[in-house]
Parts: sequence; structure tokens; C-alpha cells
Amino acid sequence: MAEEKKSVKMPHNLILEDRKSLMVTGVSDVDSFDEQTVVIYTDMGELTLKGTGLHIERLNLETGELNVSGNIFALVYSEERERPGGFFGRLFK
Repeated sequence: MAEEKKSVKMPHNLILEDRKSLMVTGVSDVDSFDEQTVVIYTDMGELTLKGTGLHIERLNLETGELNVSGNIFALVYSEERERPGGFFGRLFK
């Protein structure tokens, strides 16, 4: 009998310090990133970070934690939807 994988929702929190350092929990995947934009998937929907000089300091998908540094201008959520595989999913096809 095949074992079913159940999606366990992780707690989702954002901690922004001085618009220079952001810690996000509840991250399930990173779709794309560059110095101006980071797009991540959370259980609460897709989250887009906008700014300048953005750098992913730490990413741990097992614990759902992401740390980003840089000049952060905006945090934008879009509606919850099924994620299409994300950046790493497309990278390792």
C-alpha cells in the first residue's frame, strides 16, 4: 500500500528589521531570485520581496526558514495557488 504524503502547514511569520534584514518562516519553495526581486512560496500564498541589493543569506526548506538581506522596499502576497514546481524544481528536471 502506497504511503500518502500529507502537506503539513508550517507556521508563517515575517520579521523585518530596519528594512535591511528579513526572516520568513513557513517557506515551502523559492521560485526565483535576483538583486531586485525574490519570489517565494508559503502556505499563505506566493510572497514577492522587492528591493535593491537583495541577498539570500540562508534557506532551509526542511524547517521552512529564509533569511534575506538588502534594502527591502515591498512585501507583496498573491493568492494561494498550486505551485508549479518552483525555481529548484525547474532547475533539476
